[in-house]
Amino acid sequence: MDSITQIVLGAACGETVLGKKIGNRALLFGAIGGTIPDLDVFIGKIIYDSEIDSMAFHRGFMHSFLFAILAAFIFGFLIFRVYNRGKRLGMTTQKEWIWLFFASIFTHPILDSFTAYGTQLFAPFSNYRVAFNNISVADPIYTLPFLISLIVVMFFKRTSTKRRLFLKIGLGVSSLYMMLTLVNKYYVNGIYKQALVDKNIDYLRFQTQPTILNNFLWYGIAETEDAYFVGFYSILDTKPIISRWHKLPKNHNLIDEKTKDLETLAWFSGGYYNLSETANSKTYLFKDLRYPLMDEEDPNSTIFKFTISKTGDRWEAAPFYTPDVSTGSLNSFWARLKGI
Repeated sequence: MDSITQIVLGAACGETVLGKKIGNRALLFGAIGGTIPDLDVFIGKIIYDSEIDSMAFHRGFMHSFLFAILAAFIFGFLIFRVYNRGKRLGMTTQKEWIWLFFASIFTHPILDSFTAYGTQLFAPFSNYRVAFNNISVADPIYTLPFLISLIVVMFFKRTSTKRRLFLKIGLGVSSLYMMLTLVNKYYVNGIYKQALVDKNIDYLRFQTQPTILNNFLWYGIAETEDAYFVGFYSILDTKPIISRWHKLPKNHNLIDEKTKDLETLAWFSGGYYNLSETANSKTYLFKDLRYPLMDEEDPNSTIFKFTISKTGDRWEAAPFYTPDVSTGSLNSFWARLKGI
């Protein structure tokens, strides 16, 4: 999920492990631990010259169970050596620091796996991307109550029982909301499945996910042999139907060669992508269709898209993100969220 949410969750882990002993410093170190996996965004750009390779590196090994274990021992050992001196000597143990970093790092990819981006929890043994698709990458209803609870925690002494009370409230509210999103996911999947049957769409597979910043408006995509069908459903709709479907051609045959770069892009998108020609005959527009349209009326309003072109033996993506979100699209998005 977004960086703020991961910082909040990491801080909560820090408070749980060492809050009674070191107070608000536990929140700080937990927040640092919760941020560490996402440093792969910057590390990937340092390691790889290719934007495609860098993109594939994100939510890879540094979001795996193995990394959480290794990093916990490394950071726990180092921070304990730095912290355990002077007036703080003997206040904490190395084991506690290892647990703090393990909890804050380990929960990061777990939380990410509930989004649609996909997280390689089992890397390097498997590149399978775990994605439950039940919550948006940024959802203020999940984050804000949790954040407020931790801010309140900071105003109490480390020995106060109220710190633990407000920590439990924050964790409880966020966990309850997460469970609610899973219920919504189950309900919405049923709506889409029936809608596909009613529409006589002979689909190979389909998936659903909430749109950005909410869990009310959902987006679904179904794959057929030569196209994708996409549509929206809001929990606030008066009827349990998909009012409008867009048929988007795959156009995978526009590029007939099979290279590692193109296979990486296909893997990254979970196979839900289409290609379009551009004014340049050697450049194509790649649209990752897992992510919703911004405007239900405009099938070209996919927000996650980028151009790809071949340079030598390699394909390159540039720029990575090319969002084109107009005020009209935002108004349409808001209107659709409120239901029809």
